Amino acid sequence: MNGAGNTAFINARLVDTEGGTDQAGALFVMDGRIKDLGPRLFADGVPDGIEAVECQGDVLAPGLVDMRVTVHETSETHKENLQSAAQAAVAGGITTMAVISGPNQVIDSPAQVEFMITRGRETGLSQVCPYGAITRGAEGQILAEMGLLAEAGAVGFTDGPQAVADAATMRRALSYATRFGLPVIQHPEEPSLAAGGQMNEGEISTRLGLQGIPTAAEVIIIERDLRLLELTGGHYHVAHVSTAVAIDAIRTAKARGLSVTCDTAPPYFGLNETAIGEYRTFAKLSPPLRTESDREAVVAGLRDGTIDAIASDHLPQDQDSKRLPFAQAEPGAIGLETLLPLVMELYHSGTLGLGEALAKVTSAPARLLGLDAGRLVKGAPANFALIEVDAPWKIREDKLVSKSKNTLFDGRPVQGRCRATVFAGRTVFQANH
Repeated sequence: MNGAGNTAFINARLVDTEGGTDQAGALFVMDGRIKDLGPRLFADGVPDGIEAVECQGDVLAPGLVDMRVTVHETSETHKENLQSAAQAAVAGGITTMAVISGPNQVIDSPAQVEFMITRGRETGLSQVCPYGAITRGAEGQILAEMGLLAEAGAVGFTDGPQAVADAATMRRALSYATRFGLPVIQHPEEPSLAAGGQMNEGEISTRLGLQGIPTAAEVIIIERDLRLLELTGGHYHVAHVSTAVAIDAIRTAKARGLSVTCDTAPPYFGLNETAIGEYRTFAKLSPPLRTESDREAVVAGLRDGTIDAIASDHLPQDQDSKRLPFAQAEPGAIGLETLLPLVMELYHSGTLGLGEALAKVTSAPARLLGLDAGRLVKGAPANFALIEVDAPWKIREDKLVSKSKNTLFDGRPVQGRCRATVFAGRTVFQANH
């Protein structure tokens, strides 16, 4: 299967997460876009001159839209760059990546935005949509040129793994962002409370002798920002929400009509703080893994819609950054290739329907960022994933495409995997299993 040119994908289960469609049928690709689809399409056979791809009843869904991916587009060849990230992404059915400023590369100028878009286009594998930094150097003090960043193609504003701690700066950012209709995305961690913290504060951190980060660090900055949002209007988005109290605060704010959205990541609904075990640095994250009751609250927030989307939170680290004493190890885990199967756990457990689960990683993030993505409709870009929903397999670190191998889920049995990924009408990934 190459999917180039005019291609018919037949005998598929078509799932459009935005429109609620879930039906057997076919899909026709012409010139990189979806020309037609439906249950009766090619019922009398595929005409000559059109390549036919047999889907064998597997799910044909929109390509996944990952709201938060960190890459290192630098001269350090051992680091994950856009090319290797894109290869990992399409292996997981992801065709759109929203890229945040990394530790050594802040996207705070129009030239940086344009550079990331161009480099993404050069991969030919997925759409790359950069965020612009909220502040210069992501240092939390002076606002970046938000208007110029938006004009260059930024899809939102975030200082990435750092919270904007200064309230006046965040107020100005929310106010300015309203002019461009783009979201302001906050890393929810009050820096002075989290300073020096290594994991969730509680019984386990005490036993391990590690300084903890209280759950209050998350909810305090969210509640402050919600007050600022009342003053400014605009769209405020909370990244990787991880605690019950924060989810309750967001739920209440939504009920009051505030324009607040949020996402979480698979570690926060798939694991809890016990995954750290005896100082397992691959389980060191920011925000940290929380208690089991917090994990259950994240699942409940996904079920009732308080949590709008799921992002991979892909933060690649090399071995030298992870294989250190816990306090010195860098936080973060990779997640591009494991996003789909871990989201499928929500479906297989009965937490969400298939369309609901897929919407969290397709139409919902696309809508939040104003992207032409995440839909399986006529005229949309031909970016989609062929998914074997029930396929059992085990996540294996050594089998992952990503240049970095810092996964928390090594050895985890899962169900559901990407069989093929199509981007701009071309098959850019095909599983060999």
